Amino acid sequence: MAAGNKIIDLLVVGGGTAGIVGAKTAAGFGAGTVLVERSRTGGDCLWTGCVPSKTLLAVAEHARTMRAVTGQPPAFNAVQKRISAAINTIEPVDSPAALDDAGVRVIKGNLTFRAHGVAEVNGRTIHFRQALIATGAAPAALHVPGLAPGVTFTSETIWELDTLPARLAIIGGGPIACELGQAFAQLGSVVTMIARSRILGKEEPDAAALVRVSLKYDGVAILENTTIADAVGTDAGCRLRLRDGKVVDADAVLLATGRTPRTAGLGLQRVAVTVNRAGHVVTDKRMRTSNPLIWAAGDVTANPQFTHLAGVHASVAASNAVLGLRRQVSATVPRVTFTSPELAAVGLTTANDGPKHRSRMISHIHVDRAVTEDNTVGFTRLIVDRRGKILGGTIVGPRAGESLAELTLAVQNGMTTSDLAATTHPYPTYSDGVWNAALADVRGRLASPVARLAMTMLVWFRRRRLDTRSPHRSDR
Repeated sequence: MAAGNKIIDLLVVGGGTAGIVGAKTAAGFGAGTVLVERSRTGGDCLWTGCVPSKTLLAVAEHARTMRAVTGQPPAFNAVQKRISAAINTIEPVDSPAALDDAGVRVIKGNLTFRAHGVAEVNGRTIHFRQALIATGAAPAALHVPGLAPGVTFTSETIWELDTLPARLAIIGGGPIACELGQAFAQLGSVVTMIARSRILGKEEPDAAALVRVSLKYDGVAILENTTIADAVGTDAGCRLRLRDGKVVDADAVLLATGRTPRTAGLGLQRVAVTVNRAGHVVTDKRMRTSNPLIWAAGDVTANPQFTHLAGVHASVAASNAVLGLRRQVSATVPRVTFTSPELAAVGLTTANDGPKHRSRMISHIHVDRAVTEDNTVGFTRLIVDRRGKILGGTIVGPRAGESLAELTLAVQNGMTTSDLAATTHPYPTYSDGVWNAALADVRGRLASPVARLAMTMLVWFRRRRLDTRSPHRSDR
């Protein structure tokens, strides 16, 4: 398939998760598909996000155990080699060759929309019927007076470190800050997190509190509800001066204060694609932009910035674009912070004060797998309505992300705690937390006065029926 003068069915801009999934989906339907990527396919998830960070977390947790036994931290170059090996193992799946095998033509270069149905890449004009914008997002810039670029890193550039920093300061308190902060502390860095509010501010306070305790146990100093006034250079790195008067000395500073959408230079105004004040491409529930022939998915939109969400949204967008469907994306969005313990949540996580919702929580001291692993720190909490319909919940503990999958399915499909309680679960597993919380809710409903009266009457009628039929009954 040539891009030349042929009109492309779907032009995909961006080769990250959303772009790859969207392009493969369209090509799978038989649509002529071209993907334009300015750098390398695979996106942030493969090169600087999910894959390297989760590999680092795994290596770091193992390093903590080995250091406790041997007293020696791992060689940092060994850590880097393990991360590179993980990336190299996964990269072929996201490569241009794999896309070509799927029927997608890949063009490397910067794309600019010139007019409706017309784009330009490397000085070459491309005509298209529809387009999918999937250019992702980049770490947000943060100006700190006096902070030298040479000691400053982001989630994209932290992997360029040649040596493990003896002192690492992290500006931010979200999932990226917590995950990388814990990992570097486990590897041996002295880590200080500086957050303008509390860490993991979008999560329930008691869930975030368990992560905070774990971070501190691993040696992370956490300074919350404060910001940086300025910085001054030192022989080893820099000194950060906080607005509350404290100072933090660091050899390296990681900026983890959010991400901004990559829309600069796309020429979206020429094709009537609306962006919000933060620069995100605005979409409806079908992932269509203000231009009915242009769609968007992934971190470039205003939706939560998760790899799994980018892929699902891109699939919906491509299906709607190519097949003319009217599919809508689900509002059920699971999220996991991969600290130790993991913190996972989906849907509604707080019950209201009235009778509309209720909360059922199981401490993991009552989850037998957690007991056998001698790791009972954590809990599973379900939020349900008056009829037992599961609206959401939070799980904190080992493998919380895996346990969340069942809870996400329950929320997505409007299942009740009775549905989960009646389902046989393998034993012993960490997902027993979800099952036991569901059982607790069912038993709680059965303990209500109305339910108890109904069951008492059923038992009485059953007893009478059996007595009437009993062969041992004697007439009087």
